[in-house]
Amino acid sequence: MSTDQDLVARWAVEPAPLLPLLHAFHNRDGYLSEAALRAVSEGLRIPLADLYGTVTFYHHFAREEGGHSRPRVCDGPICKLRGSDELMAELDGATPMPCAGRCDDPIPVLVENRYLAGRPGAKLRETPAPMPDDNPGELEECCFAGIREDGRATLMGYCSDGGYGALTRAVREGSPAGVIEVVEASGLAGRGGAGFPTGRKWRAVAEAPGGPKTIVCNADEGEPGCFKDRVLMDYDPHAVIEGMALAAFATGATRGFIYLRYEYPHTERILEDAILDARDAGLLGQRILGSDFSFELYVRRGAGAYICGEETSLLNSLEGKHPFPRNKPPYPVTHGFEDLPTVVNNVETLASVPPILAKGADWYRGLGLGDHAGTKIISLSGDVQRPGNYEVPIGLPLDTLLNDWAGGPLEGRTFQAVTMAGLSGGFLGKFDDVTLDEPCLRARGSFLGAGGIMVFDDRRDMVDLARQAMAFFAHESCGKCFPCRIGTQRLTERLAGEAGPADADEWKREVADIGTTMAAVSACGLGIAAPLITQSLLRDFPDAVDANLEARKS
Repeated sequence: MSTDQDLVARWAVEPAPLLPLLHAFHNRDGYLSEAALRAVSEGLRIPLADLYGTVTFYHHFAREEGGHSRPRVCDGPICKLRGSDELMAELDGATPMPCAGRCDDPIPVLVENRYLAGRPGAKLRETPAPMPDDNPGELEECCFAGIREDGRATLMGYCSDGGYGALTRAVREGSPAGVIEVVEASGLAGRGGAGFPTGRKWRAVAEAPGGPKTIVCNADEGEPGCFKDRVLMDYDPHAVIEGMALAAFATGATRGFIYLRYEYPHTERILEDAILDARDAGLLGQRILGSDFSFELYVRRGAGAYICGEETSLLNSLEGKHPFPRNKPPYPVTHGFEDLPTVVNNVETLASVPPILAKGADWYRGLGLGDHAGTKIISLSGDVQRPGNYEVPIGLPLDTLLNDWAGGPLEGRTFQAVTMAGLSGGFLGKFDDVTLDEPCLRARGSFLGAGGIMVFDDRRDMVDLARQAMAFFAHESCGKCFPCRIGTQRLTERLAGEAGPADADEWKREVADIGTTMAAVSACGLGIAAPLITQSLLRDFPDAVDANLEARKS
C-alpha cells in the first residue's frame, strides 16, 4: 500500500493535483481520514481549514470509515417516480444522491466506483448506459452520425470513419485562424446551456495575451434530466478529444482538462484509455503529427457538486479552491484556469467541431430548420414511451419529438407537463406549438439550455414536483450569495406548506416576489434560474396551486 507521502508526491507534480489526490486517498482507504487530509494539506500547502471546507462541500467524499462502499441511490425527479425511496430502503446503509444521469434507465446506484442500476425488488446490474436508438426522424445528424457503429469508441473504429481527419488537415494544411473562421461561420453555439458563440469564444482566447492557454471540457453534467454528454463520452470519446485538440490548435492552448462528473466512474476509464491511444498514435502530446503543435490532455474527476457545472466554479474546483462562482468580469477567456486565457466548452459543443470542419460551415447550418443553425441533443425521460437521447434539428416541433419520435404518452395517460433545460427552465404545461429553439422558448418564459426534457403525465402532482425541484436547488446552492441561499429555502418551505401566508392571493404574491428578487440579484445562474420553477407553476398550473392551497386549510 502506498504511504501518504508517496501518494502526495505522486500527484503534487501534476497539473490540477488536488482532486485526483483526494480520489487516490478515497479509493485507497474508503474515506478521507484526518491523517490523509493533513498529508494533503502539507504536501500541497493548502491551509487545513480551507481544505476541510472544500472537501466537505462535495457530496461524495466520505469522512467516515467505510463511507465510500455504502450505496448511494439517485433521488432525482425521474428516479423518485420509479421508486428510488423504496430501493434505498432495501439497501443496507444507503444514502440519497442527486440525479446521476441515467434517467433513461433508472435507478442508478453507486457502490465505490461501480455504477449499478435497478428497481425495487430486483437485483442491481452493472450494464452500459443505453446507446441512442436508431435515428427515428431519419434526418441528418452531426454528433450521432457514427455513434451507433460497432467499435466507435476505439481509435481504430473512430479513424475508420474519417476520425482525426479534421485535426490532421488543420495541422498539416490549415491555420488556427482558418479553423476559427469555419467554426464562427457554422453558427455553433455552446451546447451546455449558455449558448455563447463558440467561434467568438475561441477567437477571444486566441487574441488574449498570456499563457499557457488552456482548453477545459465541462463534462460535469449535473443538471437533473440531462445525460447526453455521458453517451457521447461513452460511445464516441475520440470525437470529444479531437474537438479539444482542434480548439487547442485554433487558440494556441498547450494543455487541456476534461472535468468529469463524479457519478460517471465508468466513463473515466473510457476517456483515459482513449487519451492513451491518441497519445500513442501521435494525436496528443508533443509535436502532434510531426508538427510544432503540442497539446497535453488530462482527466480530472469531480466529487459531486451541481454548482461545478458553472464554468468559473469548475475552474476554482480544478485549481483546488473552494468551488464558489467567480465574479464577472473578468471572464475565463482572459482570466480562466490559473488566471490565464481559457476556453471552457461543453462535451456536445466540442464533439460537434470535427464534423463541422470535415463537412463545412454551410453543411452544419443547413441541419437546422428555418433560420436556425445546427442540431441539439435532447435527453428525454419520464412518462413517455421511448426515453433516451435524440439529436434534433434546432427548430423541431416539441410535439414531433414527443409523439412521433418518442412514441407518445404511456398507455391510458396524457401529457401534463414537461421541463426544459433539465429543471432550470421550469415547467411548460402548454406546448402544442412549441419548437425546440431559444427564441420560441424564451418567449414562453423558459429556455432550451442543456437540452434535458422530463415528461410528466396526468397522474403527477405538479406542486409536489415543484417542491422537489426547489429542494434540489436549495440543497445545491453554494451559499455564496444570500438571495439564492435564502430564496431557494424560502420557496421550498412555501411549496411544502411549511411557511407562507394562509391567504392564497398573498401566498402567490409572496412567492412571485421572492422569485423576482432572486432572479434580479443572484450571483450566478442557479439563483437566476431556480425561480422559473415557481413562475411556471403559477403561470401554467394555477388550478393545481389553488387546489393545493385549499387542501392546506382542512
